[in-house]
Amino acid sequence: MAALGWLTPRRRSATARSVLAGEAAAEAARKLEAGSAAAETGPEEPEFPVVGDERAAAFFDLDNTVMQGAALFHFGRGLYKRKFFERRELTRFAWQQAWFRLAGVEDPEHMQDARDSALSIVKGHRVSELMSIGEEIYDEYMADRIWPGTRSLAQAHLDAGQRVWLVTAAPVETATIIARRLGLTGALGTVAESVDGVYTGRLVGEPLHGPAKAEAVRALAAAEGLDLARCAAYSDSHNDIPMLSLVGHPYAINPDTKLRKHARARDWRLRDYRTGRKAAKVGIPAAAGVGALAGGTAAAVALHRRRR
Repeated sequence: MAALGWLTPRRRSATARSVLAGEAAAEAARKLEAGSAAAETGPEEPEFPVVGDERAAAFFDLDNTVMQGAALFHFGRGLYKRKFFERRELTRFAWQQAWFRLAGVEDPEHMQDARDSALSIVKGHRVSELMSIGEEIYDEYMADRIWPGTRSLAQAHLDAGQRVWLVTAAPVETATIIARRLGLTGALGTVAESVDGVYTGRLVGEPLHGPAKAEAVRALAAAEGLDLARCAAYSDSHNDIPMLSLVGHPYAINPDTKLRKHARARDWRLRDYRTGRKAAKVGIPAAAGVGALAGGTAAAVALHRRRR
């Protein structure tokens, strides 16, 4: 696999000689500190993602990171089309989606309202029914909203032989459908309670949001034998700083203002796949030339692994 140099951009000084001098000094210091006599060849940084590193994985937020807008709102549109609820509820979903798209951030009050609406709508329906409908809704409202740039980042990890999970406050059933359609390993998401395969209208625990995401990733890493220092995480929201801070390779994707400031202060990598006008609003140049690809608590989350 060719080195993905664009994933790990290097800052070069004015001349080739100063670059060589700086790299030589840094390498000598590293060797002396480690007490190693082994020599490294060439000035290039290690390839990332590292091919064949079975203890590394990648964790991707969903809303506005992998997909434009919020999965829950798109799901609501599909349910309205199938007459699961009345027009006034659709108006609420439409307003929440408009706010999310314009603000580009997750407002806790709006997100909670959307979750409560969704829970009341699915109450009494079978899980299998909603899973089947979710497949249709993905094709109708979500497939065309996947960010090609973020999709290519996920594919880079898959091509390197690493596992890739979605980590989202969206319902785990919806997240699992999206993960499967994108060829990812699986998904961690919010769990709605069901009894005998029928939704009760309540959550199991709390939504997988903010610190709960970090706890879910930590628990999954322990169960899967992952080294978080070798893992990567991707998100657009400052709410996910706890998750991003867990890993050795944090990425801010289409970041909100607070995450952008936090990422810059800590020299985290940033990518913005929105339009040039939107990117200018948040102060980050839009990425150009991105190739389009086809296409926490244990009680509060569920892991659905892809069938092999």
